[in-house]
Amino acid sequence: MAERTPHPITAYALSCGLGRTTDEVFQALRDKRRGLREVPFEIPFEAITGTVPGGPLPPLPEPFRDRESRTARLTALGFRGIEADVLAAREHWGPERVAIVLGTSTGGIDRTEYAHFDWFGRGAPEPPALPADYDYPKQHPFHAFEDLVAEMAGLEGPRFVVSTACSSSAKVFSSARRLLELGLADAVLVGGVDGLCNTTVRGFNSLGVMASEPCRPFGAERPGMNVGEGAAFLLLERPGRAPARAWLRGVGETSDAYHMSSPEPEGRGALAAMEQALAEGGVRPEQIGYVNAHGTGTKYNDAAESKALHTLFGDGTPVVSTKAYTGHTLGACGAVEAIFSILALEEGWIPAGLGATPRDPEVHIAIPDDILRQDMRFVLSNAFAFGGNNASLLLERGES
Repeated sequence: MAERTPHPITAYALSCGLGRTTDEVFQALRDKRRGLREVPFEIPFEAITGTVPGGPLPPLPEPFRDRESRTARLTALGFRGIEADVLAAREHWGPERVAIVLGTSTGGIDRTEYAHFDWFGRGAPEPPALPADYDYPKQHPFHAFEDLVAEMAGLEGPRFVVSTACSSSAKVFSSARRLLELGLADAVLVGGVDGLCNTTVRGFNSLGVMASEPCRPFGAERPGMNVGEGAAFLLLERPGRAPARAWLRGVGETSDAYHMSSPEPEGRGALAAMEQALAEGGVRPEQIGYVNAHGTGTKYNDAAESKALHTLFGDGTPVVSTKAYTGHTLGACGAVEAIFSILALEEGWIPAGLGATPRDPEVHIAIPDDILRQDMRFVLSNAFAFGGNNASLLLERGES
């Protein structure tokens, strides 16, 4: 496979269970603090989630109140950290030359839940009547929160949403790269947003994979996953306008279609995605300094991924799942964890693998129990999804 042209990532920002701002998130990661706490709505079972701290999310700015949803509020919160960079790119390239490609798995579905609970709470009268402040086209669809970003930033370039469950905001990097290489954009705002909602929290509980205690990716007798929420944004551009915080060197994408919700047991699709990402960057496995694993903390996902990782890297390359800190941010996890991977490159350290000790005896990968100081040039970040929809990102350290 021929090497692909690398693309600079010039800015990033995020909000998640570790904090409302990028600085808060990074400090919590350095301090080895989990961002897991109470679910922000009532549920009929015990659970903890990667809930953004600080109480209710800030309301939307006045001009955008008609786009109300938890996802929209989270979008606005996360976007604040990158807004100045996006506006600078808009002024340099022109508003029609800055595209937006974002990932999500739920969109604004929590707002439709609100409409349902409102109707049900009124005794389910017939005929049904929607709340006066419910606006389906502006609140529920996948594109609603992306339209919010376009309006807030004044962007007029191509825009679309990728929704492939938990690989969504990793696959956006591939889509953005195509827009740049085809000359359809000069800069692309990528990322992912998913807010907590009943559909995901109750849904994963119904699958029997939700834990009422902190998740322990790759650990023995791990109890399951914690659902999380997050908003993460990164700016890819043509070279020249701003220094690269990191370089996108390769993207691997596979679809093994083994099962609707269970991973292929031997991790073959995951392995192929990682191999493809490395091949696109012309990078050998031994050059990878760190792998940010998908690592949900569930029995079968961790087992399959660990087999793929051991096949490619043996037991020498450090591997950590940062979902132990944030919970599984679903459609946002690819972008959230890409930013964690860039932080590792910029500052030369790998997060501690929380909860991985004692290790599952069938997991044969190197998981650091504490923060590991290490100078790195390349990292790999994995995001795998239902239906065997796999994506792997190869990132290179940026300009010093």
